[in-house]
Amino acid sequence: MAVTITSLVLFLIGLILGGGGIWLAVLGGSWYYLIAGLVFLITAWLLFRRRSTSLWLYALFVLATLCWAVWEIGFDWWQLGPRGGVIVLVALWLLTPWARRGLRGPDGRAPLILAVLASLAVAGYSMTADPHDIGGTLGTEKVAAAANLGGDMPAGEWHFYGRTPFGQRYSPLDQITPDNVAKLQPAWTYRTGDVKGPDDIGETTYQVTPLKVGDALFICTPHNFAIAIDAASGKEKWRYDPKIKLDNNRQHQTCRGVSYYADAKIATGQPCAQRVYLPTSDARLIALDATNGHVCPSFAEGGTLNLMANMPYPKSGYYYSTSAPLIVAGKIIVGGAVNDNYSTEEPSGVIRAFDVDTGALLWNWDSGNPDVTTPLPAGQTYTHNSPNMWSTASADEKLGLLYVPLGNQTPDQLGMGRSANVEKFSSSITALDLNTGQLRWVRQTVHHDLWDMDVPAQPSLVDITTANGVVPALVGPTKQGDLYVLDRRTGEPIIPVKEVPAPGGAIEGDQASATQPASDLSFNPKPLTGADMWGITMFDQLACRIELKRLRYEGRYTPPSLQGSLVYPGNFGVFNWGGVAVDPVRQVMFGMPTYLAFTSKLVPRADVPPPGDTKGSEQGLNRNEGAPYAVVMGPFLSPLGIPCQAPPWGYVAGVDLKTGNIAYKHRNGTVYDMTPLPLPLKVGVPGIGGPMITAGGVAFLGAAVDDYLRAYDLTTGRQLWQARLPAGGQATPMTYTVADGRQFVVIVAGGHGSVGTKPGDYVMAYTLPK
Repeated sequence: MAVTITSLVLFLIGLILGGGGIWLAVLGGSWYYLIAGLVFLITAWLLFRRRSTSLWLYALFVLATLCWAVWEIGFDWWQLGPRGGVIVLVALWLLTPWARRGLRGPDGRAPLILAVLASLAVAGYSMTADPHDIGGTLGTEKVAAAANLGGDMPAGEWHFYGRTPFGQRYSPLDQITPDNVAKLQPAWTYRTGDVKGPDDIGETTYQVTPLKVGDALFICTPHNFAIAIDAASGKEKWRYDPKIKLDNNRQHQTCRGVSYYADAKIATGQPCAQRVYLPTSDARLIALDATNGHVCPSFAEGGTLNLMANMPYPKSGYYYSTSAPLIVAGKIIVGGAVNDNYSTEEPSGVIRAFDVDTGALLWNWDSGNPDVTTPLPAGQTYTHNSPNMWSTASADEKLGLLYVPLGNQTPDQLGMGRSANVEKFSSSITALDLNTGQLRWVRQTVHHDLWDMDVPAQPSLVDITTANGVVPALVGPTKQGDLYVLDRRTGEPIIPVKEVPAPGGAIEGDQASATQPASDLSFNPKPLTGADMWGITMFDQLACRIELKRLRYEGRYTPPSLQGSLVYPGNFGVFNWGGVAVDPVRQVMFGMPTYLAFTSKLVPRADVPPPGDTKGSEQGLNRNEGAPYAVVMGPFLSPLGIPCQAPPWGYVAGVDLKTGNIAYKHRNGTVYDMTPLPLPLKVGVPGIGGPMITAGGVAFLGAAVDDYLRAYDLTTGRQLWQARLPAGGQATPMTYTVADGRQFVVIVAGGHGSVGTKPGDYVMAYTLPK
């Protein structure tokens, strides 16, 4: 009976592999699965006939599969496992007395045992190797002993989203070092009480980086409460509720930061001498007294600035600020997020500068009308649906320049009818005159963007020592993995940027750029092949190989199509809003490149279902109302809901900015919170969030989809410490000191709605023992 059942199981496996193998071979893929299916069928037949040659044949098959797997992907355990797991398990079963009962002919156990031992030996060796790891070190020399940090504040404070207007995410504190970071322990935990509710939109996320001024931390929450916390104890000092209403039209319900300003014209201790500015998801900017949370009535109209003024299509939920405005040179610089791919009737992506004291509009830069920056009169509107800044700008006040990371015009996947200005400014880093808003230079990172490759992060400003002397530079991370290192005075590359050929063949009525820019400093991955397809078993791996062949894919920048295109890197981005951190003293960079393929498929308007509850999202059906096509998009997943591409999906990496060399690249994060069983397997997982560097030589990063805050040796990239978080850590950490001299590290743990990490309302602080 056992032999009969075994024969039946092998026969079914053979049918599945053989059928799928034929499909894959017809599509031009590997013939291995067809051959494997035939071997299983023949083995099943021989076993059913009680022939011991079944074991001999299967032993040869195990060895042949082992050789094929090593030839195709090398000694990578995470790739070898799916290829050989089922096959070796079947071999072990065939060695049991029940499976061999009644077999006739020469004993086939010995060759099968040798084949299994060879497979286990290769598996054991591959567990000790990591072909994806880049081992190396960053220089420890203090290249710039008196580095330009971009702002004048006490070393133990953090006044801006990126600590200073330079957006370096670097602290000069050095109390915590690679030698003692393992001693970090919880100092306090604060809970905001603002948690995701049943009526909230899917992407309700908590991504704030706190500010630290004096003895207080200032934060916002997903529903836009502003809160002040005692920096030493974690006790609440005050909170302000702007009373926003839920709106299902919003694509994001989040807050990444508030802004701080000290007014030198008001005596210390007087009302609103220090202010916190709160952006809200219903398109307001509210000025609060930093000492008590009361509204400052002298700002704008009763303390509140209406960001929908002069907006075209001022529909509720279609425009809002998710990121902290930048305050510099007496101005508060405001961009805003628009809903991706909802409609062609979207608000403007205008960048506006308001007087930080009064809220008066000083200038506006509208990429649809870029030469006229004088404040727009009442009754007129900005250009609708223009590229927007949903992240945060950075600025160099001495140069008088503002650096704006711009997104794309929606719909992202359709380029028909775009204006010359959209084609010029979309997906670019654009420098504006800080005082007038006039254009100074533009560096586009994608031509005719059809892939949602917004410039997602605040550019980091750092002075770099080159063969031609010290150059004021800008480091701009992009979703497609290129890092643009530019002279921030002119926008000209310090690390070369060249134009490379790109795939053509956009849909009828559209076009694809013949070339695309590519930086010599890049984390752009190699193009995917069938060998890169992954699965828990060989069956879902086969399904992914078939799906890869069914999609249109010609490498990076494959245009969207009706058949469905593979987008890799995907629009999740190699780098996203968390950006990178730079050390201006050592002139090095630390980042978290992430790799997830996406798919996009255009849907003719006539085939788009009625709206119902679907308005648009960054996954699933994006309706693009008013456009000839909708688009279905999302991660490239197997039938089991895991990425089709093989891990690693996430790394930490270090770069020498003086040379543009990648010094190291290591897997980051585990599948502890991705699988039913809490397995701490260091696969290298995706993440969204940002890093922070300290002068002590330690980098801190949460972000990964397992719920940990981690510390790394900046020199080697090796993990030194981790702390379990009570929820997802999809925020950028920061650091500061308190009155007794202790250095704290703080991260918000609140989870990310669309990534699927655990929601929460925690602010977590860590410090060394007294």
